[in-house]
Amino acid sequence: MASETTLELTDTNFDELVLQAEHPVLVDFWAEWCGPCRRVGPLVDELSKEYEGKAVIGKVDVDSNPQVSMKYQIRSIPALLIFKNGEVVDQIIGAVPKSVLKKQLDAQL
Repeated sequence: MASETTLELTDTNFDELVLQAEHPVLVDFWAEWCGPCRRVGPLVDELSKEYEGKAVIGKVDVDSNPQVSMKYQIRSIPALLIFKNGEVVDQIIGAVPKSVLKKQLDAQL
């Protein structure tokens, strides 16, 4: 579930909203049944508000969007990828504190 500022990314809109974005993009690959994902989700929603206008923050439900999950070889969730200019520039696997997410996102701004 994405908040108002957290984009819901899908197999259909991923290329347009992530690969063609003019700002860095943090993508949270998650699933409803994943406990650690539910811990990271609210942090991602907070970041989407804090980085509005500076970075794009979105979530991909891996169960509903198998194509984009396979394309980026998502084998373990939560997996957070940071994209810049259409390329993966960083990745975070597992539940991490918000400070780690901010540090890695800030490095791309």
